[in-house]
Amino acid sequence: MNPKIAFVFPGQGAQSIGMGKEFVDRFSVSRAIFEEADRVLGYPLSDLIFHGPADELKKTYHTQPALLTTSVAYLEAFREAGITPHYVLGHSLGEFSALVASGVLNFADAVRIVHARGKFMDETVPYGEGGMAAVIGFDREELVLICEEVSRETGLVELANLNAGSQIVISGTNDGVREASARAESRGAKRVLEIDVSGPFHSSLMKPAGDKLAPLLANVSFNAARIPVIANVSAEPLTDPEEIRQSLIKQVSAPVLWEDSIKWLLARGVNTFYEIGPGTVLAGLIKKINRSVTVRSINHPDALLQCEV
Repeated sequence: MNPKIAFVFPGQGAQSIGMGKEFVDRFSVSRAIFEEADRVLGYPLSDLIFHGPADELKKTYHTQPALLTTSVAYLEAFREAGITPHYVLGHSLGEFSALVASGVLNFADAVRIVHARGKFMDETVPYGEGGMAAVIGFDREELVLICEEVSRETGLVELANLNAGSQIVISGTNDGVREASARAESRGAKRVLEIDVSGPFHSSLMKPAGDKLAPLLANVSFNAARIPVIANVSAEPLTDPEEIRQSLIKQVSAPVLWEDSIKWLLARGVNTFYEIGPGTVLAGLIKKINRSVTVRSINHPDALLQCEV
């Protein structure tokens, strides 16, 4: 059976010091992406990625361009190998990597946008004034009810990432996230894990960041997608430039419909997923949704040898 391929790209949380160095050392096309990021942003992002410090890399206005740069550097090595997907999608920030892969955005514009996106998000809710937690082994609808209760009584908290049936991420004020986490545990959640992020991403607290992003996106050239992009906000494919632009504005404060997106692809016969970027989080989530598909995490040059064209 011929593979029907989707490329998937990770978002914040996948970063680590030194990511991408093996690709830079082995592939000139990957090295060129890191050099372009430094030039476009006007500061040595690549040095921060390769050497840290970790506390600086974790700041969202560094994390976002760092992950985009690393994922696109891996993508360029893929392109040299002649591997082309039928669909692309990214988790949260990873959607910008998917847009580069589909030809909607060029890399220079994408890295400039995500650097600004990170600044807007940081300005909207300063570091440490909001948070996120993963709720594992709990019913989605019951978690919605808990978030509504807590938002009325304690502080805003909402569903942010619908990752897989057994893992849903909540986001909001610190008090809201803590109280919703406690109520979910008391009502039978298997585990609740605080996520080490710098803000309440994909909650309505981030809407002002989306509003700031809109005029920047309006001044960037968007092309029609050569490869359909599955949008986080709708779990459906987009190819029209203006629809993609509007989706990116909403995406800052809307939930990431990851499980729904993967199920949409499975229903269309996608049987092979390549996670292009650091980490293995997305591969794990996809396997939780469907264990029979082929999933490869491409986070080292040798992993390219395992891929089918």
